[in-house]
Amino acid sequence: MLRWWASALFALLANFFFSNAKAQEMTRKVKNRDYPAYIFRVTLCDKQGSPYSVAHPSRFLSRRSVERRKRQQLAVDSTDLPVSTKYLKIIENKDARILGCSKWNNTVLVLMRDTVHAERLRALPCISGCKLVWQAPDSITHTAIRTKYHEHFNPWDSVTSTHYGRADKQIRSLNGHRLHDIGFLGEGIWIAVLDGGFKNADRIPSMERIDVRGSRDFVFPPSPSVFYEQDHGTKVLSTMAVCQPFQFVGTAPKASYWLMRCEDQQTEQEVEEDYWAMAVEYADSLGCDIVNSSLGYHQFDHGHGSHQLWQLDGQQTFISHTASMVAHKGMVLVNSAGNTGMGPWKKLTPPADAHDCLTVGAVTPELTNAPFAAVGPTQDGRIKPDVVAIGSPAAVVTGRGTISHDMGTSFSTPVVCGMMACLWQALPHLTALQLMDLVRQTSDQHSHPTNITGYGMPNFWRAYMIGKKMQHDEREKE
Repeated sequence: MLRWWASALFALLANFFFSNAKAQEMTRKVKNRDYPAYIFRVTLCDKQGSPYSVAHPSRFLSRRSVERRKRQQLAVDSTDLPVSTKYLKIIENKDARILGCSKWNNTVLVLMRDTVHAERLRALPCISGCKLVWQAPDSITHTAIRTKYHEHFNPWDSVTSTHYGRADKQIRSLNGHRLHDIGFLGEGIWIAVLDGGFKNADRIPSMERIDVRGSRDFVFPPSPSVFYEQDHGTKVLSTMAVCQPFQFVGTAPKASYWLMRCEDQQTEQEVEEDYWAMAVEYADSLGCDIVNSSLGYHQFDHGHGSHQLWQLDGQQTFISHTASMVAHKGMVLVNSAGNTGMGPWKKLTPPADAHDCLTVGAVTPELTNAPFAAVGPTQDGRIKPDVVAIGSPAAVVTGRGTISHDMGTSFSTPVVCGMMACLWQALPHLTALQLMDLVRQTSDQHSHPTNITGYGMPNFWRAYMIGKKMQHDEREKE
């Protein structure tokens, strides 16, 4: 006889696919005015001709970003330098439109109307590679739609017995409430949320008090507003940032947020890894402390550029190579493991295989493994996921302004991310690498990690107590 959670999972999945199919039927496709068009990832040979120098980082990084590095004794290096402006001008002179750059990878995203022009770029001495990463679809659907939302939560969403309301279980299971009780709510920590859209997050009353510092769209063509697009990012943001006592309280309601759209709903193509890289580098330059990414890629449209299992070593894919650099810039990357556990792929979806990031799987409210959660290990034998949290289902606030429950490592990830902000507020002396290691060391399966649930459920109160003791011991030695 199936367990109740399995039955619930199948019911929710069936409802999801039915709703999704119905929505697709109701959405009319229209001719794409940008067709034909192609985007190439152009790799530059070097950074010669750049007007910038690592000796003067304040010219290309914010003060907050520079100070974050200094605090963690991290040097600014050549990967931090912007790409060569000299080379960008050369590329523009070849009938190419530049959409963006990745300075960490020394690459440029170039839009062209004809693939013939790519051969001209390949012939340039300053270019070492030119890869097609996007082809415009001939028809598209209108995704940027402002929809209606509820002004208030439903009366039955109130839970007078707990301050956290519907989010109570997912916070208490991590012992996060104890950090909140002594005033650590993420204040002073900046979190970049990388996602596909934040529908109505600027209008929903329960989100009015969230400290959103800004937003940016990295997708081509850009949306009129990140707040018009899908509500996946709205749900992700809610698990951290909403503060409606006795109805819904997130894990880091006092943190500050930057909202970045880097997921394209129209197609699934490799260019989204470039958008992701651009977004995370922007977060770095702003001075963000933590990046929440509930995104992952392994299979692309028509199989073009799709990844293989042997590539899951944290370096082979463009996105994982970039993600493996995040901690060495002084930021913590909290990334979802992926929801491929019940499919033929089963394994992590890049960038979940990255080095030095905190990859999050999902469990049920009864703390049993969620069957859809992707599993490890990485191809080079590292334990993944790192930790797990409730995500089967997790309580979220939707783009309609209602409290709901949704499945996925997409939602267990920000629950952990918000608590990471609270812990870093409490232990500001730690580096990004130390913070992640402390969380692993104090999770409930640290002595016997597995490739299904990693090091287990984090215990943020225990992490705080051990971190304080370590700090005290270090001061005693001085």
